[in-house]
Amino acid sequence: MVKIVLFETTKNTPSAVLDAKLGQSLMKAAVAANIEGVAADCGGTLTCATCHVMVREPWFSQLPAMTDDEDGMLDFAACTRQPNSRLSCQIHVTEAMQGMEVDLPASQY
Repeated sequence: MVKIVLFETTKNTPSAVLDAKLGQSLMKAAVAANIEGVAADCGGTLTCATCHVMVREPWFSQLPAMTDDEDGMLDFAACTRQPNSRLSCQIHVTEAMQGMEVDLPASQY
């Protein structure tokens, strides 16, 4: 299991620590843990932006490049897109993500 630390946008203290399985999407790990900040309305089919997160460095720069589809969908996120914004359905957990820190937006709607 890979531990991933989630932060609420309004606080700089961890709000949750996920235990994610290798290969699992960050979105599915958050949904399985009942994280309120990840709505995941489309279930990971890349047709909404309700799993928007902001990945902190150094992990953000180590993620695979986003696809054009993800890039376009982020324009529809409820909260303003940030330079480190990603859709958690497109982040698949690897061992290198151990301890990754992720900020949740104030709202997904």
